[in-house]
Amino acid sequence: MAAAVKILVVEDEMIIGAKISMQLTALGYEVTGVLPRGEEALLHLEQNKPDIVLLDIQLRGTLDGIETAHRIRLKADIPIIYLTANSDEATFNRAKSTRPHAFIAKPFKQVDLHRAIELTISRMAEDATGSIDANEGDEQPYILSDRIFIRHKEKMLKLMLADIHFIEADRNYSRIFTAGKEYLLAITLKTIEQKLPQQLFQRVHRSYIIHLLHVEEVGEQQVRVGTKSIPLGQGMREQLMQRMQTL
Repeated sequence: MAAAVKILVVEDEMIIGAKISMQLTALGYEVTGVLPRGEEALLHLEQNKPDIVLLDIQLRGTLDGIETAHRIRLKADIPIIYLTANSDEATFNRAKSTRPHAFIAKPFKQVDLHRAIELTISRMAEDATGSIDANEGDEQPYILSDRIFIRHKEKMLKLMLADIHFIEADRNYSRIFTAGKEYLLAITLKTIEQKLPQQLFQRVHRSYIIHLLHVEEVGEQQVRVGTKSIPLGQGMREQLMQRMQTL
């Protein structure tokens, strides 16, 4: 089942942090916490795994934002978006060394947050696949090694690849099916096939891709994935059986 993208806010001005949290919630994101100190952020990451960290560069306390980012990098590969107000060149260069995905200059608007987060998600997908197909348009999903970011009802949601049962072609669109949910994506089945991890997904028909770990039964002319019977294309049964034996 798809879930909201999770974001941790690290901002020592709590009024600003609360405002950012409200803006993110309004945009459909889930805020895992609003914390004033880098030390607290590191502890938070031990029990939570946000998808993105919004991090003020000029934190008060033992750790500033840049040192916090360095330590986050040692713990997990989580994208960082810096919040900054009039940083000097030396500070900017220090921040740049932590390889942030974006900078947002204060004061900023809700639309600035939205654009920076979507750019970050796009970069995450580009890092994972090596490229982004610009021809697919603004509604394209962003596919990583273990998840896919999709736009659903004007919100960006996160769908774990392990939850996908099968994908069906619908002309120039694709429909992703999980247990009880369906999502329409503005991407062709051919394009999405090229981006999915081949060890887990298989094209079994010109109109279907299945997740191999959700296969319940393989017949002569169809395969059952969950409760759905999916037709097998010509010559696909033998190939599918070979793939199943390697799981």
